[in-house]
Amino acid sequence: MMADGEAIVLELGCGNNPVKGRINIDRLDLPSVDIVTDIEKGFPFLPDSSVDEIHSNSFFEHIENFEGLMGEVVRVLKKGGKCSLSVPHFSNPYFYSDYTHHKFFGLYTFYYFVDEQYQLHRKVPTFYTGIRIRVESVKYVFSSSFRYRFWLKRKLGAIVNSSTFMQELYEENLCHLLPCYALEVVFTPDK
Repeated sequence: MMADGEAIVLELGCGNNPVKGRINIDRLDLPSVDIVTDIEKGFPFLPDSSVDEIHSNSFFEHIENFEGLMGEVVRVLKKGGKCSLSVPHFSNPYFYSDYTHHKFFGLYTFYYFVDEQYQLHRKVPTFYTGIRIRVESVKYVFSSSFRYRFWLKRKLGAIVNSSTFMQELYEENLCHLLPCYALEVVFTPDK
């Protein structure tokens, strides 16, 4: 665990891949897990505004109550705290094979929690929830297990991620033709 005065950094859904220097949290009682809990029920063991950073890699898609998780993340993050995560993009066909996935993500998913003045060109409704964040960055991740495709997809990623205009163009017109692997998202609570 963390010593007094150290930043509180959580790794959600660590599984068998603990991250050194972070509090590794998972539902499964594995040797690498520091806190075993069902995150669907929130973080009752954490006070408000007590966490400096939250990280997760391929975890948010396993949660049924996404809005509840977002509320808890915003609740426990300190003002200026960050959540950095990687989630599957809805165009990636490999993610449909995993029966434990409940949710897929697109460019606009996290903008439903963002006030209209901070959204992208295409606005999405903000009246579903009072949870508010500021999206610092969204990046498409293009990858492939095949060497030559990997390098082609990396070049495509550089083009698509060159501007929000290109990201919105990709999401609207090209994502089903040239699927990407995932999204990397960084946000802060809007407190």
